[in-house]
Amino acid sequence: MFSKILKTLCVFILLITAFHCSSYQPTSQKQIPKDISVTDTIKIVHKASNYEIIIIDPGFNFWLLSTAKQRGFYNQAYLENKNLQFVTTWNIRASQPLTYSSDLYTMQINYDSNINYGYEVNYLLYNYFLYFQQKYRQNLSNAK
Repeated sequence: MFSKILKTLCVFILLITAFHCSSYQPTSQKQIPKDISVTDTIKIVHKASNYEIIIIDPGFNFWLLSTAKQRGFYNQAYLENKNLQFVTTWNIRASQPLTYSSDLYTMQINYDSNINYGYEVNYLLYNYFLYFQQKYRQNLSNAK
């Protein structure tokens, strides 16, 4: 009699466990689309010039996929001009940690306007600057 109750109880516990495991999905997996990185690490690489930028900023990858204009919307010359402007302002701010937050402008960006980094590098860098300005309420354009 006792063994029959024990078997029934074990089967009941197994059924509950199996049901619970099959229906359980962590909230974070439900909210994050599969094609979006959890860490939001973007690596921008131009092999010919050994140029590399690593962006680790939560939300950038999602912003890039959901908000940024598609590749090809801007031409490379436009992106290069805007990036040069943004990098110049960024580097000035990075060199003045008492005036500008060193939490935002952690290091200078080595961007040489005489090097052709290609479309992809310029596209990603430009969009990161747009995202950065929006997220941190900064203005990197030369106009005050």
